[in-house]
Amino acid sequence: MTTPRIHTLPNGVRVICDPMPGLETLALSVVAGRGAASEDLHRSGWSHLLEHMVFKGAGARTAREIVEVVEGAGGQVNAATGYERTSFQIRALKGSLPLGMDILADLVLRPTLDPRDLIKEKSVVAQEIAEAGDTPDDLVFELAQAAAYPDQPHGRPILGTPKSLKPADVAAIDAWRAALYAPDRLVVSAAGAVDEDELLRLAEAAFGSQPAGQGAPTPAAPQFTAGHAAKLRRLEQAHLVLLLPAFGARDDDYFPLRLFVEMLGGGMSSRLFQEARENRGLAYAIDAWSDTYADGGMLGVYAGCAAKDAGPLAALTAQQIIALTDGCTDAELARAKAQLKAHLFMAREQPLSRTETSAGQALLLGRLFPAREISEAIDAVTAADIARVGARMLKPGLVAGSVLGSKASLGAVDVFAEALKAG
Repeated sequence: MTTPRIHTLPNGVRVICDPMPGLETLALSVVAGRGAASEDLHRSGWSHLLEHMVFKGAGARTAREIVEVVEGAGGQVNAATGYERTSFQIRALKGSLPLGMDILADLVLRPTLDPRDLIKEKSVVAQEIAEAGDTPDDLVFELAQAAAYPDQPHGRPILGTPKSLKPADVAAIDAWRAALYAPDRLVVSAAGAVDEDELLRLAEAAFGSQPAGQGAPTPAAPQFTAGHAAKLRRLEQAHLVLLLPAFGARDDDYFPLRLFVEMLGGGMSSRLFQEARENRGLAYAIDAWSDTYADGGMLGVYAGCAAKDAGPLAALTAQQIIALTDGCTDAELARAKAQLKAHLFMAREQPLSRTETSAGQALLLGRLFPAREISEAIDAVTAADIARVGARMLKPGLVAGSVLGSKASLGAVDVFAEALKAG
């Protein structure tokens, strides 16, 4: 199968078609390469609020008519707002590409934006914000994000706050829509039962006449800071997030970082799962992950544990990071490579995952990466690369994180920092 190509319309909109022979379904994504990180403090949460608003009516359809016509074609419509990307997605049966393009173009370009709906959606988002605050394993991540990136867009909650949403009126939200979804940062991506000629014709008709305008600003690279957050809560479990500075999706060490994370806490054979849960019984849930933005990122570990075990668990996590930096075995590196490739290639078997991956590659990297090239890049990673990645993250001496739980757990991030320093 050939690698799909990126086509660019005269106004800058990029179009990607990724046919998957034999499928009876398709996925279509319209992705903007901007999100909450482009907001200033006074517009915090506006991108997410806008995502809500476009579904209240767009083009000639009401909110109910949008979902009825999509579901009538066997489809589902959804959207997501991130720090550096906003995505609108439709999955549907073969032959639904014209309808999907019509719906998504209306959502992005022609939302109704009724003032009465705006009042209601502010209330809905306020409830969403309150729900996140009441959910410990949501709140602990929000606290950690703010601690790592204080006074920066990447450190503010994507949902915003009731205070920052209050001044948003229809005119201001529509102006933000035009900036956020400017054509030079839009990608129209389709996969599955799709035809390239049909997609290009539909994309040109739907998005080709959109005039270029003043787009939302390019987000500044997030600057990782040594921030600690601890919040006292009467909970059965303590929730911990421990963070180290990492690097972005365009960095040459992207795949070594992914493999470092996999060996540290990516699965049941990982070091943290085996040592913290299986050998010592310090945590029921523990895993590692990496957030990679365009420029910059972080490695994180989340754990849920008894309050009395939060300190020992944080110290153990630091010890395992240091030990992995000191060296990994050939066997665990081979397992991590197999797991990472399986994760990436299983995702490639799903049309929606392919549309989103292709759009992300086009926006961040300016080209598409065939599976073979990704596989070769993963296979090329050595134990020395893993050691270098660990040293890069430890060298700045910066630690951030958060703890949510009873008093006995609140010093866990300090314990993590001290254990890294001592190691």
